[in-house]
Amino acid sequence: MSDAGIRLVVGLGNPGAQYEATRHNVGFWFVDAIASACRESFRAEPKFHGELCRVSLAGADLRLLKPSTYMNRSGQSVAAVMRYFAISPEQILVAHDELDLPVGTLRLKQGGGHAGHNGLRDTIAMLGTRDFWRLRIGIDHPGDRTQVTGYVLGRPSREEDTQIRDLLTDAESVLPDLVAAKFQVAMNRLHRQR
Repeated sequence: MSDAGIRLVVGLGNPGAQYEATRHNVGFWFVDAIASACRESFRAEPKFHGELCRVSLAGADLRLLKPSTYMNRSGQSVAAVMRYFAISPEQILVAHDELDLPVGTLRLKQGGGHAGHNGLRDTIAMLGTRDFWRLRIGIDHPGDRTQVTGYVLGRPSREEDTQIRDLLTDAESVLPDLVAAKFQVAMNRLHRQR
């Protein structure tokens, strides 16, 4: 584990208006919320295959990334930004939807597999490591794996939407800890909030 804190927050999602409000795009929702809170905006960066935003948080430069590739090619964008800014995998936080957690649940962890998530699968492949941090945003499971695609590409109910956005506010509150490499502090705060 690196002593350095988070320097890149990646939100996983699919580009395009038709996907904006879907469960699969909660990673985009998270980085959009950070940018908005910091009064900054994203700019299209073709060389990074995505949209990038730079914010100052807790005295450190933090970059926010929304890959403009589709979900299954997310790693191409993450790897391009990582190389260009000389950011190590341990300094990356990837925010993504998590079928294995109920709505209203957040989990922060470093490493692990992809559990069938194509955005994580490609990021692991392109970075050549699993050692980046993940912010797992619970969206629940439809109950039948044959329904997963339609479910993640569907919109949450109004109640679920509110629960997820409340979670993202909780996650924003620990960003200063993550930037300062206080990972255990952040995990303790996030995991006991709900």
